[in-house]
Amino acid sequence: MKSKKIVYYFGICALPLIIMAGFRTADAQVNSNMNDSNPGTVFKAGASTSNITPFLGGGIVGNYGTPPPAIHVHDELHTRCLVLDDGTTMLAFIIVDNISLNRDLIDEAKRLIQEESNIPRENLLVSATHTHSSISAEGVGEKRRQSGNTESFDEYQQFLIRRMADGVRIAINNLETARIGWGVGSVPEHVFIRRWRMKSGTPIPDPFGGQDSVIMNPGRDPNLLEPAGIPDPGVSFISVQSIHGKPIALLANYSLHYVGGNPRDHISADYFAVFADRIQELIKADRQEPPFVGIMTNGTSGDVNNINFGAPAVRKAPYVQMKLVAEDVAREVFRVHNSVEYHNWVPLRAAEEELTLQVRKPSAQMLARARKVIARPDTVKPIHRYEITYAHRILDFDKTWPDNIDIILQAFRIGDLGVTAIPFEVFAEIGLEIKTKSQFRPTFTIEQANGSYGYLPTPEQHELGGYETWSGVNFVEVEASRKIVTKLLDMFKRIDNSKY
Repeated sequence: MKSKKIVYYFGICALPLIIMAGFRTADAQVNSNMNDSNPGTVFKAGASTSNITPFLGGGIVGNYGTPPPAIHVHDELHTRCLVLDDGTTMLAFIIVDNISLNRDLIDEAKRLIQEESNIPRENLLVSATHTHSSISAEGVGEKRRQSGNTESFDEYQQFLIRRMADGVRIAINNLETARIGWGVGSVPEHVFIRRWRMKSGTPIPDPFGGQDSVIMNPGRDPNLLEPAGIPDPGVSFISVQSIHGKPIALLANYSLHYVGGNPRDHISADYFAVFADRIQELIKADRQEPPFVGIMTNGTSGDVNNINFGAPAVRKAPYVQMKLVAEDVAREVFRVHNSVEYHNWVPLRAAEEELTLQVRKPSAQMLARARKVIARPDTVKPIHRYEITYAHRILDFDKTWPDNIDIILQAFRIGDLGVTAIPFEVFAEIGLEIKTKSQFRPTFTIEQANGSYGYLPTPEQHELGGYETWSGVNFVEVEASRKIVTKLLDMFKRIDNSKY
């Protein structure tokens, strides 16, 4: 494994601050000992939104089968940006309403942002919310397989790149002297592990001729035994205000895959956008100049959804569940927000490192079987309903993916708050491990950041099998999660221990 040299950008010294992760039984605790008036420096913040709604007619991704053409825009898609400046270092969060963003697109957006704003690319965190009701940002047709220069991007990708860069420029234009605070609440009622163990003897075939030990989204099956994991109920947030108390932005993080419950052919930013709108209402930040910006980022939710398969199903009208989840999460953030103490200045730091991971290619036996599955008569009954789909998928995967990939990992320090960024759909237990082992309180992880490389289970979850571990859905080595956690914690130590 090779790693490129790590790059750090340091702020200016401040006294330690500790924030205890709060739950619904306790408000966020913020230590007021932070040096709020560091001589010669001024803390600033600015935020913006950029509309990235595509034309109707494009295929909506996020469900099995052929993507249906979009016939309606229920709510507009946006890029939401937050820029922080401690007088020495600037950090930027660029959160995009899309199911996923490939690294080549993000790299081009970062190149443009750095060129136009002088914010180092290592200080730019770009992530997708993972709404399942968006037009693909991976490209269409032949352009989907190309990368490396602007001409290779399709029309919508070029539009996205431009709007991400514009969003950062607008946020910089909106920079003003600010104060910052943060907190953690808990909303356990909407996060459930979607991978279930079944009663002994229950067959769980996979598409490759084997048997899994767990099943994703099993429905209300009488053979359900128990969930194969633990969700993260925490909702962390960063709040910035002007020095006079006017809300500027609030960036939250909740580990929920997405909500859905809307027509397959509707464009929607899902509960992420509903939360942004509702938190604005709750903190009375409507119709400001410049506008307040609410942001919801996706936490470690690769094995989590909002369906409790252990309880009876309840049918709801379209969009009702989105609003319910967003309302509960926004109210919990608002409750904790009311007790947050703000700081006139905190140090900002950023670290970025590339990590090389081995690609988990299908075995020769799997490839041979896939060819046989594709060649056999249609009269042969498949052992799994997606057997042919995955036969094609792993053959394509074997041809198009390299033996190794370099992924970007990021770590931000904002006072004594830590943020990590991982380019996968990350299992909840990985995020909980980072929170437990991090020296920063609180710490949260933004997934689908700086690229998108499929699911990231732990080695123990790989042993159980299931959809998220299948070849063609999971792309990297079994030990990837351990290597990523080790690297991120090391990055945290470096930005914590170094002088600033």
